[in-house]
Amino acid sequence: MPRPTRSEIDAEIIDRAAGLFARHGFAHTSLQQIADAVNYSKAGLLHHYPSKQAIYDAALKTVGESIRTVFSDVEKMPLGIERERAVIEASVDFTFDWPGVSALGNRLADENENVDPELTQMGFIVYSALGTDLTTANQERIVRVTSAFSGIAATALIAARLGLQQQWREHIITAAMNALGHDISN
Repeated sequence: MPRPTRSEIDAEIIDRAAGLFARHGFAHTSLQQIADAVNYSKAGLLHHYPSKQAIYDAALKTVGESIRTVFSDVEKMPLGIERERAVIEASVDFTFDWPGVSALGNRLADENENVDPELTQMGFIVYSALGTDLTTANQERIVRVTSAFSGIAATALIAARLGLQQQWREHIITAAMNALGHDISN
């Protein structure tokens, strides 16, 4: 079995740490917990990232880059079902590829007032990608978008944990599209 590359190791550290940050919060996640999650010593972990803050910043950067990429990919598309499906598909695939980072990005649904403001800004970009302005959209639209993404977050994470990404992918997309008000079936 080939040895993982540095970028693969860094990606695993970021994703596992992000999952811990999502579950326990930044303040309650230790470097030792992160090291244990990736089977490294604390010194080995610090060889890749100089601090817990650096790992957290890398996780936020990964979320932000993904969201901005999705937005730039769809911003020239007209609003409607094709654009919404593109955003939903990209979101499901991102969750499959980065379950821990995705969980961190979904901390917006928490009632915790300590949600990072950067995550809040990223949430606004997701709504914008679907053509939804939170200041002018009707409540039903806001609830539909929020429900679609909450459903993706929960279901795609479960699929990833169970190794059922391919089997569940289209079902998750269909459910999210239906939540957005598009009556589609598999």
